[in-house]
Amino acid sequence: MTRLIVLAVLLTGLAACETAKGVGRDINKAGTTISDTAEDVQQSL
Repeated sequence: MTRLIVLAVLLTGLAACETAKGVGRDINKAGTTISDTAEDVQQSL
């Protein structure tokens, strides 16, 4: 029973890491897009 609980905790931790990594990528991509758009606007002025 203890092994099952430990396994469940480890799997949950791994899933959370993958989710956090995906969110980090999304935020990074959004920041890059905002920066690129701001540069385009500055160049057009």
